[in-house]
Amino acid sequence: MLILGIDTSGKTASAALFDTEQELFLAQNTLYTQKTHSQVIMPIVKDIISQSGKKLTDIGAVAVAAGPGSYTGLRIGVAAVKALSFGLDIKCCGVSALEGLACNNIAYKGIICSIMKARGDIVYNCIYKSDGFSIEQICEERLISRDELAQELAFAGKETMLCGDGAAEFFTEYNSPMFIISPPQSRLQNAAGVCLAGASKPHIAPEELEVSYLQKVKAEKDLEDRQK
Repeated sequence: MLILGIDTSGKTASAALFDTEQELFLAQNTLYTQKTHSQVIMPIVKDIISQSGKKLTDIGAVAVAAGPGSYTGLRIGVAAVKALSFGLDIKCCGVSALEGLACNNIAYKGIICSIMKARGDIVYNCIYKSDGFSIEQICEERLISRDELAQELAFAGKETMLCGDGAAEFFTEYNSPMFIISPPQSRLQNAAGVCLAGASKPHIAPEELEVSYLQKVKAEKDLEDRQK
């Protein structure tokens, strides 16, 4: 089956086409952009499908990074996947952006710590264990301060690979010999990891697909403040 993966959860806009039977990526494109994701993601999708010699109708399912991450970016990605799924009459799935990051680094055998910037000193985080072929989630997805996360990893006392858009700052600030950092090509969110994670997920109807923010959006916070 061909899975189209889309990730718009961070600064990168990314799409990939994965053949699950051959375990082969037929095409992928990741753009680090200052533009709105709505301007670039569908042209990227059309380009990789065209360049791979496939057609939209060849796609069997669509996977998308459904959160956490940029509120606007996530909504754009999920809306695009819903439109594709409805239009092609195929199913889809939402994948954690944190899990997608871990899947980008799945060949590393050991502990993988996904760190994405949230606000101030707070990061989105989840920790996984990889055997080189699959990953196991070993904590809940969460919002956590960098100091708390550093302390937790220090107490664990295990070599840990850091990945995500918050990994470089964390690695530099805490400078532990137990930390290694993912190489640049697999450090940031991209659709390849989304495809790998999505290949083992149950696929759902597009109307069931939802964004998972992990924290309240500004409109919700403002409403709560007004009601106090």
